[in-house]
Amino acid sequence: MRLGIDLGGTKIELIALASNGEELLRKRVPTPQGSYKNTLDAIISLVHNAESVLQEKGSLGIGIPGTLSPDHGYVKNANSTCLIGHNLKGDIESRLIREVRIANDADCFTLSEACDGAAAGAASVFGVIIGTGVGGGIVINQSLISGPNAICGEWGHNPLPWQTQSDLPLSPCYCGKKGCIETYLSGPGFERDYLSLSKERRTAVDIVQHLNTDPYAHQSIERYINRLARSLSTVINILDPDVIVMGGGMSNIDLIYQGVEKKWQNYVFSDKVNTKICKALHGDSSGVRGAAWLWPQA
Repeated sequence: MRLGIDLGGTKIELIALASNGEELLRKRVPTPQGSYKNTLDAIISLVHNAESVLQEKGSLGIGIPGTLSPDHGYVKNANSTCLIGHNLKGDIESRLIREVRIANDADCFTLSEACDGAAAGAASVFGVIIGTGVGGGIVINQSLISGPNAICGEWGHNPLPWQTQSDLPLSPCYCGKKGCIETYLSGPGFERDYLSLSKERRTAVDIVQHLNTDPYAHQSIERYINRLARSLSTVINILDPDVIVMGGGMSNIDLIYQGVEKKWQNYVFSDKVNTKICKALHGDSSGVRGAAWLWPQA
């Protein structure tokens, strides 16, 4: 049995999968805010409760909104800041008395979709998260690629390529730089772009709902699609993946897929783009399923 946990900013979700991928159990609890100890307690409680119900112990993988530093093993780059600087892996392992595997939540999303999702069977997969932030992961032959800095797939903190006048002024990013892809393609980035055009604040969902009646909404989504095509084309130029799988709130805008396929031909260094782009099969469940898949053989 595989256990997977998705440690999010607002909820912690556990899933139990049988060896064939069948879902055995799923449970969510609110994420304790600002407390590392309480977050740790919630994770341990979820595992104990699941194994008590199923009368079986399982392997455990955890997806986190950050990563473990290869230098010291503690959490870094987490937007859930109470995790930063803590030995999350070691603390969980000492309480559960077993090995635990931890990866970035975007990596877990990609692994899930590459193993039994929209990209199942593909040799190379680039997973994209476009939601509150912008993240990514790379899976080759159903194996997650990490790298010496544990930042593999972090395309969101590269500069937006082929900038035009409409992309200026460059927006500041929380990482300290300006003009990062994340500042344009995240949900908040899309909302800021609409505000810059219309001088009116609207949520991303509301903007999309008014595409046919609001010219500013239409203009914003066209700019968004062009920026997404430019950004993904640099990924294709470097990685040339078989499949790009999209997740996160902005990935639910169906018209971006066909729009990007039309636009990225202008930027990819090839006479034809054969890369497939598609929406995640498992949706919001991909992260927690991918955490379980950190153990390919339970």
